[in-house]
Amino acid sequence: MKVLSLFANIGVAEAYLHEIGMDVAVANELIERRAKLYSEIYPETNMICGDITNSDIMDRIVTESKAQGIEIIMATPPCQGMSTAGQQEDDDERNKLICYVIEAVKRICPKYVFIENVPLFLSTYININEKKIMISDLIKQELGNEYVINTYVIDTKDYGVPQMRERAILLLSKISDTTLWELPHKEEKLVTMEDAIGSLPMLDPYVKDITDEERKIMFPHYEERKAQALKISPWHNPPHHVKRQVVAMQHTPTGCSAFDNKVYFPVKEDGKPVKGYHNTYSRQKWNVPAYTVTMDNRKISSQNNVHPGRLEYKNSAGEHIYSDARTLTLYELMIIMSLPHDWPVPIKTSEAFLRRIIGEGIPPLFVKKVFMKLIEGVNGDGKA
Repeated sequence: MKVLSLFANIGVAEAYLHEIGMDVAVANELIERRAKLYSEIYPETNMICGDITNSDIMDRIVTESKAQGIEIIMATPPCQGMSTAGQQEDDDERNKLICYVIEAVKRICPKYVFIENVPLFLSTYININEKKIMISDLIKQELGNEYVINTYVIDTKDYGVPQMRERAILLLSKISDTTLWELPHKEEKLVTMEDAIGSLPMLDPYVKDITDEERKIMFPHYEERKAQALKISPWHNPPHHVKRQVVAMQHTPTGCSAFDNKVYFPVKEDGKPVKGYHNTYSRQKWNVPAYTVTMDNRKISSQNNVHPGRLEYKNSAGEHIYSDARTLTLYELMIIMSLPHDWPVPIKTSEAFLRRIIGEGIPPLFVKKVFMKLIEGVNGDGKA
């Protein structure tokens, strides 16, 4: 079955689709840098780079999709206008991009549509012809006569992904001659951080504001641990941090925030205490799936970004020192996002760029399982 990917970014969502027999034949992405990387990862896909709100670009998408015989549209429009991690400004123009998804569906007439966004997507209002309408109502109004629309709010942790990530999912099935597309059943066993990255050896951070001599004292095993990590993956590089943040996290146990530390409280460069929420300067837990990966995943001072760590030793003062006083490496993030180990992203790609992109994506293992459910239905009743 042939797929059109709208708002494709670099193709995180479709990382497993080819292996289950889905052909992402056409894709569209606005930003040239992302579109170029997409084409390096998926050279067989016809990537149309440009603004979907531009009529010429939309016409190209529609023409190529019809020529290719597209049967499924997958749309993952930007969510920053609705995300709780964003500004949530009224009338954010990005919220109206769903209108172009609807236009593409009407013009291409695929058998199935997969739409993904944050849960607030379903209850967000946009202005259409000077009238406010909820996005979910607009989709029903415009497409409900042609498609059965199944709407869900899910957490990817319930589908074998080692990450808590709530999403709104809409699965549309053409009323005539198609199988009804539904979500697979939730899985009983959660995949925890321990399951996902617990077997990886300890890895020290690279502290930017100390000398090499200080590094040997602070982290005597830094070089050998780094070498071991890079043998595992070129993306398993020690994250870079400043000393004051690293020291705070060395004294922070698994699942706790450094804001609970009485002595090693987070401080600014001038030594004044940091003000923040308890989900910042916070270590994750081993016995549950990871917290939601955000775009700002390089910082200790951002939301739930720090490695769970393990009790490593007691220092001469009798203080407990915890390992991995750092954010997750890009390799660890890839595992938590359920990306395949052989995902062919070029090694020259900027780590900072990849980190941000991954924080925007939907775990591809979840997408794979949703599409496999469709395949099972199509094969089961013979309709396609």
